Amino acid sequence: MTLDYRNLLDIAISYALAFPLGLERERSERTAGIRTFPLVAIATCAFLIGSEGLKKDYADVVSRVLQGVVAGMGFIGGGAILKTSDSVIGTATAAGLWATAAIGACVALHAYDVAIALSVLSWFTLHVLKRFTHEPEAGGRNHTK
Repeated sequence: MTLDYRNLLDIAISYALAFPLGLERERSERTAGIRTFPLVAIATCAFLIGSEGLKKDYADVVSRVLQGVVAGMGFIGGGAILKTSDSVIGTATAAGLWATAAIGACVALHAYDVAIALSVLSWFTLHVLKRFTHEPEAGGRNHTK
């Protein structure tokens, strides 16, 4: 068994591209932050890297793994969305988590340009565009009414 440093580098790249998104969510006091976002990216990347060992029909394996990730992220994202009597919060966090899974997938598939673009545009959307929304500033943790 040999150590494939490219795989380790891909996992590190996934982490690095997801960390700014998690940091932004953490600073905005959202329920998912600097622990959740990088974990989503590296787990997605690792699932795809791990599926490379099943090379019998690699395209089919990747397709199935991606389907599982998309479905799983829908489940996790659903848990991030909270409906109160007068509002719905967490949709941006859920979408950010989904984008973060896509970042990890792109890195694993060596589409680094797409992964970087997703990271930058997601950060811009979560950080800069929040100034133009009606969403409460601290709508995640400790949200009480």
